[in-house]
Amino acid sequence: MLFEALTLQLGYNATLVALGACALGISAGAVGAFLYLRKRALVSDAISHATLPGLALAFLLLVALGGDGRSLPALMLGSALSAWFGLWTVSWLTRRTRLTEDAAIGAVLSVFFGFGIVLLTIIQTMESGRQAGLEGFLLGSTAGMLRADALLIAAGGAAVLFAALALRRPLLMIAFDEGYAQVQGINTARLDMWLMTLILAVTVVGLKIVGLILIVAMLIIPPVAARFWTENATQVVILSGVFGGLSGYAGAALSATAPDLPTGPIIVLVAFALFTLSLFFAPSRGILASALQHRQLQHRVHLRQGLLALAHGQPLYEDMTRRMLIAKGLMRADGVPTDEGRNQAAQTLRDESRWQELRRVEELAELAPRDDGLTRIEDILTPDQIKLLDQRLNPQGVQ
Repeated sequence: MLFEALTLQLGYNATLVALGACALGISAGAVGAFLYLRKRALVSDAISHATLPGLALAFLLLVALGGDGRSLPALMLGSALSAWFGLWTVSWLTRRTRLTEDAAIGAVLSVFFGFGIVLLTIIQTMESGRQAGLEGFLLGSTAGMLRADALLIAAGGAAVLFAALALRRPLLMIAFDEGYAQVQGINTARLDMWLMTLILAVTVVGLKIVGLILIVAMLIIPPVAARFWTENATQVVILSGVFGGLSGYAGAALSATAPDLPTGPIIVLVAFALFTLSLFFAPSRGILASALQHRQLQHRVHLRQGLLALAHGQPLYEDMTRRMLIAKGLMRADGVPTDEGRNQAAQTLRDESRWQELRRVEELAELAPRDDGLTRIEDILTPDQIKLLDQRLNPQGVQ
């Protein structure tokens, strides 16, 4: 059944949910990457929780006007207005009081969410509110999603993605060097507001699928996972969108195989699984890669120290160093160096002597910090510079 779900063979509604979740994941991941690089991830939490009062007030207004209150476009509009007011409140508190941004976010988040819960409680006491299903917007609810709902979510996600790509260059610029961006004539405050608007749009679009509580995970987990794989900011944005899209698609497919499983939490768990894989297996920044690099560095240190000890005729006290030299054929089991061992020991000692002499040459002394005890001097200096050092060295010191 899982294969059928992943290949969109479980029916029309399951296909709508999977494609809509995929579109949402791509846009959330890409936009969230800019927020992550800007180091303002907590803002997304305030925006998501600030949508709840607007959602409830929009329902009450629709009922008062004689509707059933479950129109998704109207509920999304109410959520957007409420979230925008919450974002403005955070900005006002930060600019006009001594509150830091994180304190203002905490205050707005808790007050708006508490007010929303009160409104939801009131709605549940109403005759028309008992079947409203507004609690599904907390953690997401895709049951009974209509074609119009799916198209609205997909279109909203695509619009947000295109807007983020259009603003890619200035958004990356303010993320890494706000001062330079201002010198280049970029209005950073206005651009920050555009970024917050994109986050708000993703949050509102994702209410139906992931819910206002879990949408934060879709904005943050994909870029964090993508960061393990690359040092390039543009690639982080692209990979974040890919991870977000995979999370949405696979999570929706998994939830379709078991109707009792909620879609939103499954999507977040899939995103976390991708994060875990990145954490352990990313080739340059993952835990396993870091452990391997540390192990290789440790071996290089032991090898160099062992060769220097052989060159000076000193005994080896580290068992690991002895085993390494023996395994590489540089030393016999009785501690006597082999011919290859003597040759490499002499080369290592020559390299060490050249580094020491480099510090005494005025025109080369600025390169001295490049000596980390492992880097060969031939990788730093030109042949003419090495020849100069050899001419200055005492022949007995060169060996």
